Amino acid sequence: MASFETSRRALLRGGSLALGASLLGLKMPGLALASPAPAADLVTAAQREKVLNTIALSPNWVYGKLMKDFGAKYGVEVNPTNPEGNSSEELQAIRSLKGQDRAPDCVDLAPSFAQQAVTEGLLAPYKVATWDDIPASVKDAEGRFYGCYYGIITFAVNKAVVKTVPRNWADLLKPEYRGMVAMGGNPMRAGDSFAAVMAAALANGGSFDNIAPGIEFFARLAKEGNYNPTQSDKGTMMSGQTPIALRWDYLNLTIRDDEAGKVDFEVVVPDDGAPFGNYYVQGISAFAPHPNLAKLWEEFLFSDEGQLGFLSGYAHPIRFGRMLDQGVIPKEILAKLPSPEAYKRVSFASQAQLDKAKKTVAEEWAKEVKI
Repeated sequence: MASFETSRRALLRGGSLALGASLLGLKMPGLALASPAPAADLVTAAQREKVLNTIALSPNWVYGKLMKDFGAKYGVEVNPTNPEGNSSEELQAIRSLKGQDRAPDCVDLAPSFAQQAVTEGLLAPYKVATWDDIPASVKDAEGRFYGCYYGIITFAVNKAVVKTVPRNWADLLKPEYRGMVAMGGNPMRAGDSFAAVMAAALANGGSFDNIAPGIEFFARLAKEGNYNPTQSDKGTMMSGQTPIALRWDYLNLTIRDDEAGKVDFEVVVPDDGAPFGNYYVQGISAFAPHPNLAKLWEEFLFSDEGQLGFLSGYAHPIRFGRMLDQGVIPKEILAKLPSPEAYKRVSFASQAQLDKAKKTVAEEWAKEVKI
């Protein structure tokens, strides 16, 4: 079963900085009022270490600007290694480069790999100043890893083909959407499609422990003739072949912005059920050659400035709900987001729940969803 790992690669390959211009222009005045500045002694100790070794952080996505801004802010160098790497390669780098000055200081991991890293003793405990804003369900109680950004499933609707935009999962069953509803692939292989089944379950009486209602929803969608088995991508979405695409929000929103003036897309966060969130976590290597710089980097990523940096690529920062309540997200950014308040309802499954759900999909999907 594919995981959010696959989706991060898609994001890194195609993620335009859709909101980057807004962030650059606004300069985010007054952000320190909401998120505390790092302690002076940490800054001093970090600056003595001079070089931060990152791994698997692509300069082609928001991380490019975040690394540049961090280096300029604190007068240090950021050394990005294996920028297109994956979680498995990150853990292997910690193991194989242990004791070397070029070893990674910090990692950006899929949750299952973070759990593995904890089991192996590869991550050091550290709690950022904004620790209390991070939901308990996405962080290790001892601070060895913590969720940083996430995506949810949305509907991208090609309004040249779809006359009435669906607002929720129940709407997708209406006869007017015959042959229109598509996903990014088979949920037994595509991470965003699995997430769509889980999201459908949450909107139809299911739970993280019971994905069956999601499978039943798609079985009904197929029976009604509304499910389109074509794998949706930018091309099929633009052509109208898959006019209602169930995909990650950051992918749908980027396409909406990139194709503005060519195709009119509306991106919808369904208003029934809690949005299903799939996330990535941060952690500091237990063998970091520059441990204070690693701590300062995490403080930066979880500050308002860093969290808004993720939002510039439409990856929702983990502190989004709290920041929304505090009023620190600029109106120019909020205006580009569908249903900002809906993100406060996002929920996250445990790894055990995900493993159980994937097993159920593998066993039941082909039997129940007749195409």
